[in-house]
Amino acid sequence: MTKRLLINSKYDFFKKTISVDGDKSISIRTLLLGSQACGKTFIKNILLSEDIINSINCLKKLGVKIFLKKKNCYIYGKGLNGFEYKKNIVLNAGNSGTFARLILGLLVKSPYYIKLIGDKSLSKRDFERVISPLQKLGANFKVNNKKTLPLKIIGSSFVNPIHYFENRGSAQCKSTVMLAALNSPGETVIKAKKSRDHTENIFKYLGIPIIVKRNKHNDEIKIRGQKLFKSFKYKIPSDPSSCAFFVVLTLLSKNCELKIKNVNVNKSRIGYIEILNKMGAKIKIKNKKKRFGEKQADIFVKSQSNLKKINCPPNLNSNLIDEFLIIFLVAAKANGVSSFSNLGELNKKESPRLRLGSKLLNQLGIKTKLTKDSIKIFGNPSIKLRKNIDIKNYYKDHRIFMTSVIAALVFGGKWKISDIDSYKSSFPSFLKIIKELGYKFKLV
Repeated sequence: MTKRLLINSKYDFFKKTISVDGDKSISIRTLLLGSQACGKTFIKNILLSEDIINSINCLKKLGVKIFLKKKNCYIYGKGLNGFEYKKNIVLNAGNSGTFARLILGLLVKSPYYIKLIGDKSLSKRDFERVISPLQKLGANFKVNNKKTLPLKIIGSSFVNPIHYFENRGSAQCKSTVMLAALNSPGETVIKAKKSRDHTENIFKYLGIPIIVKRNKHNDEIKIRGQKLFKSFKYKIPSDPSSCAFFVVLTLLSKNCELKIKNVNVNKSRIGYIEILNKMGAKIKIKNKKKRFGEKQADIFVKSQSNLKKINCPPNLNSNLIDEFLIIFLVAAKANGVSSFSNLGELNKKESPRLRLGSKLLNQLGIKTKLTKDSIKIFGNPSIKLRKNIDIKNYYKDHRIFMTSVIAALVFGGKWKISDIDSYKSSFPSFLKIIKELGYKFKLV
C-alpha cells in the first residue's frame, strides 16, 4: 500500500539558517556541457535528485564516463559529439522534461536511431515544440500523432545553422537549439521571448562563441558552432525554486525568521520574490556575488501579516512559472482578490497545475474563479479551515506535493497527502529541512 504523509500540527516560531539543494536547471546543463567538453569536468554541489540520477544514467548509456562522490560529480568528456554507443539504445529521462528536451539537441548528429522514453507524467508532455526546430537543423524523428514520448531520433552528418524564433518563453526550447548549434558550422541565430538564461550564462563562462543582445521583449542570440571547449570546474548554487517553499512557509507563519544561504538569484529565477514584495513581504537579498557566470546571494525573510492582493503582471510569468502554486497560497492569505493571467504554460508542466492549484485552494475553503489560462483568488486571511483535508496527487507532481505540505503547515488542520516520493525528483532534502525547522509529521 502506498504510504501517505500525515500532518496534524501547526507550529509557529523558528529563527533558522538553512542551505537548500543545488539548482536543478544548472545541474542538468553542466552535465550536458561537461559531456561535450574536452577533458575532466568537476561539478561541486550537484543536485542528487531522481531527475539528475536519470540524466546521469542516460549520459552513461551514451558512453560518457561519469562518477559521483557525495555531491561532487566528475565527467570525462571527449569533445563535441563525443558520444560512443551501440545501436538501439533507450534513454529513460524519468520525470525530467528539461533533460529530455535538452538531450535531443545533442543528438542531432546521432548516426543511429535512439529511443527516448519517460515516466507516465513526462509521456503526456508536448515535444513538438523541440521537434520542429531540431528538424530544421537536420534531425529526423519517429513519433506518435500527439508528438509525445516515446520517440526516436536520428541525426544528420550535416547540421544546418538556422534562424529560429522562440515565442513561448520556454528556456527548454531555446536551450535545445543552442546545444544543437554547437555541432553546426556557421552561425545559428535565435530570437527568443525572455526566459531563463542559464544556458547563455554557462556558454559565456565556458568561452563558447556566443553573442546575446537584449531588448524589451526578445533576446537575440548568435552562436558559432563547431568550436571545441575545455573541461571546467563549477560549483552549483542553491535552487531558488526550492527555496520558494520555505520563503512562503516563513512568510505565512508567525514570529519566524529565515536565512537561506548561497542561492542562485538570477533575475529570471526570482520573480516570485518581486511578486511577494509587491504583496507586502519584506524579503531581502544580501551578500551578492557573481560566480561561474551566475549571481548568488543569501535570502532573508520574516513573517508578515496584512499581505495585499496582487494583479500579477503577465510579463513576469516566465520568471516564476515554477512558483505559481506556492504564490497562490500567499494570495489565499492576502486581503482582497488577486489575479493571474496568461498561464497556459502552467498546464503543460508535470500536471495541469493551474487547475490543480485552484482545486487545492477550494479544498481549503478559498473561492477561486478559473479559466483555461487565468485564475482569480479571493483571499481570506481569517479563513476557518476544514478539519480534515485529503490530497490525492494522481499526477505524482512534486510541486503539488510540496505546496500541499506547506499549506498544511500554514493553515493547520489534519492532512493526508499522497505520493510522498514525488518530491525526490527535484528536492530530496525537502522533508529533512521541514524537520530541521521544528515541524512534525508521520507516514501512514
